[in-house]
Amino acid sequence: MSQVTRRDFIAAAAALGATPVWAGTKRARSQVPPSNERRDLYPEGVASGDPQPDSVLLWTRRPFDTGTDSRLIVEIAEDDAFKQVIASTSATVSAAADWTCRVLAGNLKPATVYWYRFTDDTGFTSRVGRTLTAPAPDDPRPVKFAFISCQNANDGAQNAYRRMIFEDERAPEADRLGFVLHLGDFIYEIVWYPEDRPQGMYDRRIRDLVRYAHGEKVEDFHIPTTVDDYRAVYRAYLHDPDLQDARARFPFVPMWDNHEFSWQGWQSLQVFDGTTRPQQTRKVAAMQAWFEFQPARVRKASGPGLDRFDPPKVVNAPIVKFDAQGLGQEPNNLTALGSLTGYRAMRWGRHVELIITDQRSYRSEDPTTRAEAQDLTTKDFPEMLPQEALEILDAGRLYNGRKPPDTIPFGDKEIPNFRKNEPPQTILGATQKAWFLNRLKTSTATWKVWGNTTGTLDHRVDPKNLPPGLTKPWPGAGFAGFSSGDHGNAYIERAEIYSFVRGEGITGFATIAGDRHSFWAGLAAETLPPKAFEPVGVAYIVGSISAPGMVEALEHKFPKDHPLRALYLAQPPGATKPRPTINMLLRHGVRSCLEYQKSGDADRARILSNKDLAPHLAFLDMGGHGYATVRASADAWECEFVCIPRPIERSTRHDGGPLLYRVVHRTPLWEKGERPEIEQRVVEGNPALSL
Repeated sequence: MSQVTRRDFIAAAAALGATPVWAGTKRARSQVPPSNERRDLYPEGVASGDPQPDSVLLWTRRPFDTGTDSRLIVEIAEDDAFKQVIASTSATVSAAADWTCRVLAGNLKPATVYWYRFTDDTGFTSRVGRTLTAPAPDDPRPVKFAFISCQNANDGAQNAYRRMIFEDERAPEADRLGFVLHLGDFIYEIVWYPEDRPQGMYDRRIRDLVRYAHGEKVEDFHIPTTVDDYRAVYRAYLHDPDLQDARARFPFVPMWDNHEFSWQGWQSLQVFDGTTRPQQTRKVAAMQAWFEFQPARVRKASGPGLDRFDPPKVVNAPIVKFDAQGLGQEPNNLTALGSLTGYRAMRWGRHVELIITDQRSYRSEDPTTRAEAQDLTTKDFPEMLPQEALEILDAGRLYNGRKPPDTIPFGDKEIPNFRKNEPPQTILGATQKAWFLNRLKTSTATWKVWGNTTGTLDHRVDPKNLPPGLTKPWPGAGFAGFSSGDHGNAYIERAEIYSFVRGEGITGFATIAGDRHSFWAGLAAETLPPKAFEPVGVAYIVGSISAPGMVEALEHKFPKDHPLRALYLAQPPGATKPRPTINMLLRHGVRSCLEYQKSGDADRARILSNKDLAPHLAFLDMGGHGYATVRASADAWECEFVCIPRPIERSTRHDGGPLLYRVVHRTPLWEKGERPEIEQRVVEGNPALSL
């Protein structure tokens, strides 16, 4: 590991918008009395992020009632009693940054636990935070970390964090988590006020979480319009005790997804009520709040600065011209997208290089969300679109060797191919994709881990196998897919990435993702049968921390008299409540679902599994909540799903409440030219229809 000079370190801190503190070799006892802790003065707690072998970012928020700025002292120690303080410095907090403080601690030892706290000018301290540095790049020890996504404090509880902390505190030191990768939807910017939904959300009550001072009401929810609104929702989320405790115990590696800006947004555009509208000012505001509340090594456009984001000036202007990659060329759009760059890579020992990408800022419009695409759907087959239609819409003018059809058959209709003269869909954008492929190619880590905030695995259904007379004939040519808005439908770009992995002989390729509010384990492949099935890696998606998932929605919204209800929710003889056959539908097919509805025997239903439907899937739970952990070593990758009951209310138990199941998927490291394989082990509980 190359030695970083103090001068280089100070420059790096400035580039990150953080105050530098350089650890020395001398140790001293803190002069701050332990009795001076005042958590109420630091209401959002403390946090650390993006650890490297010799440094880590530290964070807190200390609001003051008067003035425009103040000073805090930060201490870093080798013990939680602060008898061995190795570094201390003064840092500015200002009203311009909502009183948040970012400090980059350097000259630290690799793979070492440190403790830190902040003290204000009256001598009152924050709670004590724990963090740890990354191991050196040549460290051969296995790596363990967690990945999570999608916490909605407006209608759910964050019990998964309490479980994560409980298990980590009791684990042997070698099995403790090195960091927590948060794959986005840290906040949900759409907020319901209790009076807006007195009936609640499904079986959940609406918390009076935050009130936007400048917000806009859309339908029955509210959205932020200014940086103060975005800041308000971060503050509200960070008042959750379980989230706050997790940030105080683990270094987080955060990345935004869509809800940090806008639910259905892309680039700097918002979409509500079927209308796309430019919101460059809100995109910048969202990025500023994210920067202020997340300790991460991201790049702000305003350049070096230690105490504030300094947002660029933009206006909301129509975006009408797009380049060949679908990137809006309107100057305010480009400025807003460039205000904060989040994609980055992180090395953790010999075995893991984490390559994090941004799936929202540079993507082109999702073709399945356009009004014209609605003609390819029918209520007779909920959620389903013909796979051939999804492929045509994704590829645009490149389909069929640059000979796309004028129309798309759909039953007895011919639907105009509105994408025939447009470029293929992209999610990464040209610049980020080139960077990503280069990181994959040059990585020397055993496992090249793609931290993708959205999923990559296909949703597929086989409605052609439905028995005659159950419903109308399937209007597609073969398989159906779901509109996922991610690389599950971005076939051209995903194939480009996987082809690159194969062509470069890259092994140890693993994708971890969130966003779908469900647990998935599977193999990364360009295509599925009847085309060639040639996996190049493994792929996982984690269930939500607390946000409602598809199963919950189906339970409350799916018509009880629909002829295909058994494919989504089945209630076999003797069952007291519906079972989520949606898991079986996507994993095994329609025949398995119908057999399960008839007999209630899952093993008997799996005998009827369509082997060509989903050879890429090993596990699927469309209603799962919790978190996932990874253990990556020289010879194998292990991903464990920890699933908890639906987190409707906060658990009073120290362990965060009971578990539904714990499942481990293991993949031995494969050689170039070999095919990765997944071994499954149910450790605890019953995943039922997810297998």
